[in-house]
Amino acid sequence: MALSIPLSKGTIRLHALCIFFALGSFLWGYAIGILATVYVSPGFKKDLHPLSASRQGLITAIYYLGTWTSYVFLASPTSDRLGRRWAVWVGTAIACVGAAIMTAASGPGAFAMMIVGRIVSGVGTALISTSVPMYQSEISPAKHRGRFVVMNHIGLVAGLSAAFWVGYGMSFWEHGKGFNLSWRLSIAVQFIPAVILCAGLPFLPETPRWLIEKGRFEEAKRSLLWIRGAHEDNVEVLLELDQIKEAMEVHHSKGDPSWKVLFTNKDLFARMWRVALLQFMAQMCGSTAMKYYLPTNFIALGLGKELSLLASGIESSLKVGCTIMEMLLIDRLGRRKTLVLGSSIMTIALLINGALPQAYPHNRNKASDYACIVFIFFFTFGYSVGFGPNSWVYGSEIFPTHVRAKGLCISASAGSIGSIVVAQIWPVAFQTIGSKTYFIFMSINAASIILLLAFFPETKGKTLEEMDNLFKKNPDADFESAQRSTDIYGSKGAEEKVVYVGDK
Repeated sequence: MALSIPLSKGTIRLHALCIFFALGSFLWGYAIGILATVYVSPGFKKDLHPLSASRQGLITAIYYLGTWTSYVFLASPTSDRLGRRWAVWVGTAIACVGAAIMTAASGPGAFAMMIVGRIVSGVGTALISTSVPMYQSEISPAKHRGRFVVMNHIGLVAGLSAAFWVGYGMSFWEHGKGFNLSWRLSIAVQFIPAVILCAGLPFLPETPRWLIEKGRFEEAKRSLLWIRGAHEDNVEVLLELDQIKEAMEVHHSKGDPSWKVLFTNKDLFARMWRVALLQFMAQMCGSTAMKYYLPTNFIALGLGKELSLLASGIESSLKVGCTIMEMLLIDRLGRRKTLVLGSSIMTIALLINGALPQAYPHNRNKASDYACIVFIFFFTFGYSVGFGPNSWVYGSEIFPTHVRAKGLCISASAGSIGSIVVAQIWPVAFQTIGSKTYFIFMSINAASIILLLAFFPETKGKTLEEMDNLFKKNPDADFESAQRSTDIYGSKGAEEKVVYVGDK
């Protein structure tokens, strides 16, 4: 089946919306990536002296205390009460406050200001990281939903790439005023995309599913008609609206969607633990270490500071290309196959990075060091087609609308826990046992392959309302029948029918 998307008013609007919301993910990625370049800045090291491995690990990990707190207590109620787009706006504003605090860090209280700034930044980016993929998922057609939600991750890795290139550029301005200002300006650059995002969000439509959830059916109708580029009397859009409304009525008949229902309802719990495990594995696979300590890892392989930043910029740019490739593959191969493929590649890459420095210690074999660098790039490819985008695609599509924000937020909090663990372990472990640290995360990736094959059903091509068929009380026994399920229209999904009404 061809997966090319015909050009129409509706598809242009859908792409434009998903790309603009990906600007929020760009901000999220920049906030993560820029710290890796700041860590090797002489001015930063002086301002935060002494910067031991444990203090560096704390600065990294404390950010995820902020994201965890936001996921559990703030992100879901904000998204459910204000809507997806306003939740992104609030998150962006909070992230800017955190960035401002970090930019101003100086004097005896510099370390404390960095800690506070990182926590506040984490609170804000948690709102962004959950609300952006929810928005993209809720406005996208089932047949191509993976492609559009992957734009969230493209924004993230584009932000990472921009951060590394900014850091590389600033590394040449470390004399005179640049010694104290370069790392601060690097952090402050994120205000540019933040202002653009906050200025544009109020003018964009809210998702039809959230509007129906709030009983605003006419607004939902106008929103979906505009997004699909359809006329007011278009039958297929009206059928899509009715399907969403009927699915919500079924879920509402089961009672108030509190946090408790995610643990007490067997169908919802079957979804939640899977997404929570997926988010946890997505961080424990080693990605957090590669994001924050990549220049440091390259320096350990014998590269100079400027060259390590250059290599980090190239690596992060490769992430963008690989994620675009994943955008084209995810709705063809499916979620499970790309997840398993990515984990397999990362397992091999981490094995090589752990073994070669043990065989040739102290950078005495340049070929060995260069091979490790090459396999770090392979790790990037594996993560970009696997856990990176899929952990958010999978989580944003399997929950019903009335608990989607709660389910995604509590699941994402498991990812924050994984990030805290990795951020604290990596610098200390690398200082203590060196490249053997890679073996720890290699083992986690190998175990992930087994878990993915055993417990994660394919969601490719399913409408958001069809997901109920995939996660019954005994979902594992129903794997095959769930994969063959059809919706009330007797096709692969009503949403497939309404994707390109603008072409008619």
